[in-house]
Amino acid sequence: QVQLVESGGGLVQPGGSLRLSCAASGRIFSNDAMGWYRQVSGKQRELVAIITSGGTTNYVDSVKGRFTIWRTNANTMYLQMNSLKPEDTAVYYCNAKQIGPHGYDAWGQGTQVTVSS
Repeated sequence: QVQLVESGGGLVQPGGSLRLSCAASGRIFSNDAMGWYRQVSGKQRELVAIITSGGTTNYVDSVKGRFTIWRTNANTMYLQMNSLKPEDTAVYYCNAKQIGPHGYDAWGQGTQVTVSS
């Protein structure tokens, strides 16, 4: 079973930066997909950035050029968020998944990011 723990959220002024971290434990492999999602109360959870099983990175259009996702090993993933905007305010969730008969879909507990002056 894979467990995920996010950290690094907080309050930041518009234009500021934050770095989120996701620490994974359990049976996770470097070619499992990992990503960051966010959710605003009352709205659907949306994909922010993902590292696919093939190592490709993809971003939602609204964060391209401002956010960077990377993974240092099978167990650690980051999201660098620069030039933050109030509309980036949300709870950010780490996700890891493996497709297949023995696959899984794991989520962290979420970390709050608030962009406000």
